[in-house]
Amino acid sequence: MNKQERYDRAYLRMATEWAQLSHCDRKKVGAIIVKNGQIISDGFNGTPSGFDNCCETVDGDTKWEVMHAEFNAIMKCAKFGDSCDGATMYQTLSPCKECSKLIIASGIKRVVFSVQYKDLSGVDFLRNAGIQIEILE
Repeated sequence: MNKQERYDRAYLRMATEWAQLSHCDRKKVGAIIVKNGQIISDGFNGTPSGFDNCCETVDGDTKWEVMHAEFNAIMKCAKFGDSCDGATMYQTLSPCKECSKLIIASGIKRVVFSVQYKDLSGVDFLRNAGIQIEILE
């Protein structure tokens, strides 16, 4: 295992730990953004601050207001004035289409994840945009 892969696996373990902070029952997802060897942001899926932490409806569907881990990590950078340009996003689950658009717009250049979501159109979109994708199971 080379040095980059050791770091990639360590950051993915951190994202996995961070995912445990989510109050969602169906799926807990964590994300870490690293730039120049430093963690600049983190996020997990959940409702906005000040809202009920319950992420699912009584039918078990995800509520529309739940924000994805990637969204939360990128928005935290925006809120506090940290640029994601050239950064790497580590996440426990491959990104959806909507989060893929945010990743591209934020300037993130590399995405590393451990589990593939059933719909890989977000990953395909990232690849088509020239974003480097790494899958480490």
